Amino acid sequence: MTVPPQPQAGAVDTELTRRALQLVRDKTTDMAADVLRVPLHYYRDAKVTELEESQILRRTPLAIVASAQVAAPNDYVVRSVLGDSLLVTRDKDGRSHVFLNYCRHRGAKPACGSGSATRFTCPYHAWTYRNDGKLLTVPGGNGFCGMDKDDYGLVELPNQERHGFIWAVLTAGAEIDVDAHLGDLGPELAGLDYATFGYHDHREFESEVSWKGALEAFAESYHFPFVHGESLIGQNTVANTSIHDRFGRHHRMGFPFNWITNLDADPGGSWDVRDNMGLIYWIYPNLILANSPVGVEVIDILPAGSPTRCTVRHSWLARMPATDDATRAGYDTIFAAVHAAVRDEDFAMLPQCGEGVRRGQHDHMVIGRNEIGVQHMIRVFADELGIALS
Repeated sequence: MTVPPQPQAGAVDTELTRRALQLVRDKTTDMAADVLRVPLHYYRDAKVTELEESQILRRTPLAIVASAQVAAPNDYVVRSVLGDSLLVTRDKDGRSHVFLNYCRHRGAKPACGSGSATRFTCPYHAWTYRNDGKLLTVPGGNGFCGMDKDDYGLVELPNQERHGFIWAVLTAGAEIDVDAHLGDLGPELAGLDYATFGYHDHREFESEVSWKGALEAFAESYHFPFVHGESLIGQNTVANTSIHDRFGRHHRMGFPFNWITNLDADPGGSWDVRDNMGLIYWIYPNLILANSPVGVEVIDILPAGSPTRCTVRHSWLARMPATDDATRAGYDTIFAAVHAAVRDEDFAMLPQCGEGVRRGQHDHMVIGRNEIGVQHMIRVFADELGIALS
């Protein structure tokens, strides 16, 4: 057999493809050392969910939107994160910002939707803010004598732009260091070069399942032939087979495509990871980046008011930004297919898991050695929350 190309650096490292191909040949998968037993209260205890929000989700950098969604100066978008209305802007100088979208007068929302704007006017009393957050005008200013407008701009959350995303910590006055948060995964994301991708579309919905349980669906392929058997995910991938690599609290997984074995007959073919497997990253705590040969699905999952209810925001970015209607139509077709797999397959099944967690009278769940990514997620959260596992 011809020797394949030597490993390359970065996200298209041929060594990852080499590892996955060997697993397929051996009909096995990367495995954890043992099975893991997880108490049901890990998923269903309201006090645990409160701790997750206060101690993790509001203290950790979260990817709020893709940079490409506010690509040009004066672009903006509003989205809700853990119930907070956030206004993400790019000012005239090209700097991104993340503000709490609440007027400093009486709390109404100055912005809605998305688009291009240099200023935002509160619908209640018409206080107007620039897109860099500065308070610009106050009607009936005589009623506010002695108030310095410089002290009443929109509240800006700590934020940074890195690797094609705008990140923020949901606590005003907190520190943010995205590079430290990502650690050794940072160079990996840099190699993927998401900053050059084009934003295409997104969908949002809620589901009756724990947000942690929902994230776990993207950390194993054990379920692929049963949940995705009628779609391209199940038809194109080798079931129950994956590589797994930890990057501190984050991880990377590769789910080989059926055609990876073509490299045995034609080692001169592409060894780019994205051409040979679904390359999925979990960015602690709530972000999934699911890479394909043509783009990346961006899935962020958060709790929604109860331990077994979550919000899901599913976006799609194209490796080659669309420049014509035909390409946009093609991307519409791709996103419709991948979103249907998430919404109508994964999240058709997951609410059953939510009910099993709420109503189950057994004391624990068992996670297999072959579910190594799921085990990693659970161990990271349990360590942060002080939950004992066995």
